[in-house]
Amino acid sequence: MSADQMSVGELLAATVPMAGTLNLEFLETSAERAVVRLPDQADYHNHVGGPHAGAMFTLAESASGAIVLAAFGEQLTRAVPLAVTAEIAYRKLAKGVVTATATLGRPVAEVVAELDAGGRPEFPVTVAITRDSDDAVTGEMTVVWTLRPNG
Repeated sequence: MSADQMSVGELLAATVPMAGTLNLEFLETSAERAVVRLPDQADYHNHVGGPHAGAMFTLAESASGAIVLAAFGEQLTRAVPLAVTAEIAYRKLAKGVVTATATLGRPVAEVVAELDAGGRPEFPVTVAITRDSDDAVTGEMTVVWTLRPNG
């Protein structure tokens, strides 16, 4: 399967080794929302039996990357997306399957207009991590991304 034929989730799983290692499931990837699930896997549990903080970070960061690729994939010939900062808060004990839902913090057209004007736009992506068993928010992350122009 070529990169042109792959979904955003398949592309990330194939090109980002951590996403494949954790067996992340890309459920939805669009410019409006990305939803990624981390299956319950004993190999990635912490000392209290839930997903390790590093696995939850990777889950949320992967969801943020998925929405960035879905929203700005057409810009990849002229700019590379890079995470600038990431901040995560662990709110409740996560147990079982957890899902990360990412949303863009700026309109796509606004970011592209800044890139068109010769800038290096930055934009936040917010991510909520929830337990599938009861939809409780177990973590929240904000990743600030940039589109760094090539050359």
